[in-house]
Amino acid sequence: MPDSNARRDLIETTWAAAWGRGEVDALGALLAPDYLRYGSDPQPQHLDALKSAILGTRAAFPDLTTTIDDILLDGNRAAIRWHSTGCHENPFLGVPATGRRVRVAGATFARFEGDRIGEEYVTWDPRALLTALGVFPVGQD
Repeated sequence: MPDSNARRDLIETTWAAAWGRGEVDALGALLAPDYLRYGSDPQPQHLDALKSAILGTRAAFPDLTTTIDDILLDGNRAAIRWHSTGCHENPFLGVPATGRRVRVAGATFARFEGDRIGEEYVTWDPRALLTALGVFPVGQD
C-alpha cells in the first residue's frame, strides 16, 4: 500500500498546481485516466471536464485561492475538507461579474486505485456561492 504521507503530499501539490495556479495538466499525476467526479450534476465529470471547470472558475475568479483544511486518509480512501476564496471579476455560470469577494467550502471524498484517484464525490453548496454573488437574496428559499 502506498505511503499515506506520499498521498497527502501528492494531493496538496496537485491541488496547489491545478486550483491555485491553473496548471490543470498536473492533475494527471493524481487522477487516473478513467477518473470520474460525482457531484450535484447527475452526470459524472471526466478528467477533461474537470480541467475545463477549473480553468473556467479561475477565469471568473482570477485571484482564486483554494486551501485544503484537512486531509484524512484511510486505506485507499481520502477525505479532503477545503475552502476557496476569490473576487468575481468575470462572468461565471451566466452571472455577470459582480466584483464581490466570495468564500465557499466543501469536501471531497476520493477513492484511490493504486497510486491515483479513480473517483471522487464532491459536496459543496452552490447556493452559497450564488447568494454571495447576489443572485439569491439572503434568507430566500
